[in-house]
Amino acid sequence: MKVSVVVPVYNEQANLDEFCRRVLAVMDGLAGPYELLLVDDGSRDRSLEILKAWAARRPDVVRVLELSRNFGQHPAILAGFRDVTGDVVVTLDADLQNPPEEIPKLLSKVEEGYDVVGGVRISRQDSFARRFASRIVNRVTVAITRMRLTDFGCMLRAYSRDVVDEINRTEEASTFIPALGQSFARNPTEIEVAHAPRTGGESAYSLYRLIRLNFDLMTGFSAVPLQLFGILGTFVALGGIAFGIFLFVRRLIVGAEVEGVFTLFAILFTLLGVAMAGLGIVGEYVGRIYEQVRGRPRFSVRHAWGLRGEPPSSSPAPGSVSTPATGPSPAVRR
Repeated sequence: MKVSVVVPVYNEQANLDEFCRRVLAVMDGLAGPYELLLVDDGSRDRSLEILKAWAARRPDVVRVLELSRNFGQHPAILAGFRDVTGDVVVTLDADLQNPPEEIPKLLSKVEEGYDVVGGVRISRQDSFARRFASRIVNRVTVAITRMRLTDFGCMLRAYSRDVVDEINRTEEASTFIPALGQSFARNPTEIEVAHAPRTGGESAYSLYRLIRLNFDLMTGFSAVPLQLFGILGTFVALGGIAFGIFLFVRRLIVGAEVEGVFTLFAILFTLLGVAMAGLGIVGEYVGRIYEQVRGRPRFSVRHAWGLRGEPPSSSPAPGSVSTPATGPSPAVRR
């Protein structure tokens, strides 16, 4: 069983040397062939130079893909998926919060016959605010999408080659890899995995990007938000009609009065708020359609180094800046 490890990298120069040492040590200790695909997602620090140095040192198993710009974590993983040759594909982040030493646990479950193995982070080393928000998002997402996923944010996962091939055949402009893999899985499972605190660098996910990611997840795998808004709009409309009838009857009995002006304003603002929220939900779906019909590529690979590419002629020490003497392989665009 050949294993392909796909790692998206964005501004992780503080962690890359230790990460590569640890993941290669783990994979070297397993009985079987493997490859390590490191996808640089438009890093602005020295991450790419460090990756190229590791490709020069271990060209037999390490392959580095340089994307032309920052496309995002999930498009970067898709770029790696298009290039894998293994029977099983493992994904994890390069920030070392997903310990590479947990990979054998995933592979053992794959050998039992599961085609998707998801990690569930235990004893999370994130802030309370982030854990609390993640818990709410996970529960809301499960309720909306009906997917049996416990931890949507954990990228430490293993996929069979059949599932990866199904993912590669999709043409969605934006997607969420764990949920997409789960939708194609015939026999998925989840296991608990360790979670470590971030020791270097900063998370690429700001609060805004996390919100955007979860909007993509909910609108990309379910029409429930639109249906809920339709139901809410129906109840609000019926309530408005009933309240209008009540005010008309009250005016006939009591007569004209001005005491209810502020109540009417409050109701008006409530209705406007509901309408604006619904417009935002509809806009999410329209935006996805707009991105889809534009037909722009989800990612673009500028260069490739190492395995199956043109490695540098020398092997500099990891972490040093290296420029290939023979030049990078021709750009591959998808």
